[in-house]
Amino acid sequence: MILYAIIASTISFIIAFIGISWWIDVGNRFGFKGKDMNKPYETYAVEAGGVWVSFGASFGLLVIIAAHRYFNGEYYFLPELMSLALLLFMASFLGFLDDLLGWKKGLRVWQRVIFMGPLALPMVVIKAGVSTISIPFIGAINLGLLYPLILVPIGILGASNAFNMIAGYNGLEAGMGLVLMIFTFIFSWIKGLEHVAYASLVMAFALAAFLIYNWYPAKIFPGNSLTYGFGAYYASLVILGNFEKFGVLMFTLYFIEFLLFIRGLKHGVYKENFGKVNPDGSLEPPYDRVYSVTHLTIKLLKKIRGKAYERSVTITIIIIQIIISIISLSLTLSGMV
Repeated sequence: MILYAIIASTISFIIAFIGISWWIDVGNRFGFKGKDMNKPYETYAVEAGGVWVSFGASFGLLVIIAAHRYFNGEYYFLPELMSLALLLFMASFLGFLDDLLGWKKGLRVWQRVIFMGPLALPMVVIKAGVSTISIPFIGAINLGLLYPLILVPIGILGASNAFNMIAGYNGLEAGMGLVLMIFTFIFSWIKGLEHVAYASLVMAFALAAFLIYNWYPAKIFPGNSLTYGFGAYYASLVILGNFEKFGVLMFTLYFIEFLLFIRGLKHGVYKENFGKVNPDGSLEPPYDRVYSVTHLTIKLLKKIRGKAYERSVTITIIIIQIIISIISLSLTLSGMV
């Protein structure tokens, strides 16, 4: 079975890699590009590359289903994996629509909330997950129908929006997603949740293909087509695996980001993550106060190293996510939370 997952993940990587390469060429020819904000010079990258991550990962899921059906004669978690692929396509399409309309000119906040409503339907229809959930530091609670009908949509919509909040730096979104998928794979594998582990591996390979082009200096941006799609995908894996404690702990940075965002709103600031760029390419915090994890990282790097650069901000945040993931894995497996 692991062989099927490896083959599917490899195909996911290849499809994403080829699609992204082609999309970069098309985007450059037709001018579908956005300005790279953290550079001291004017440069652009192709928009909405994340749609190919979703396409590659969805195709990888279908390969897993097909391999089991044709070679083992079984339907391997068919409702779960098909619903996961459909949800990924739906969320990515909404993000792609936002990308097409343009940054700051796309869907308004209330429109996103309305359009995101149906995203959770694939998970709601199959009644994904288990209604008895374990909440960190609280314990097990049986929520009955409230879980599939209320908490599942809230979780998927929340994660989809939250993953979009720590963004704007070359390699950041895809790098964070890759870390989340690697540790989700490890946790799922240890727990014997093979279908969740395989789905995590498929997405990880698609993100790895994207990072080749998105790492500093980026040739392509992920766009909301990646952030919406990945956030919904991650939440769905947590739901399918019924490991809410681990999933919530892994998302710690995004809860911190949300609190900092609220802080900005209280001060009348709808924050941007980008830094103020100096002529040498180093970054300064864009506001007097900290309203994002990215702002906090810039301040931290300036204190430690004297200067903060885009690549170092990305690497630092990814390292912090790795540390959080290791702690989350250790706490959950040891039963401490």
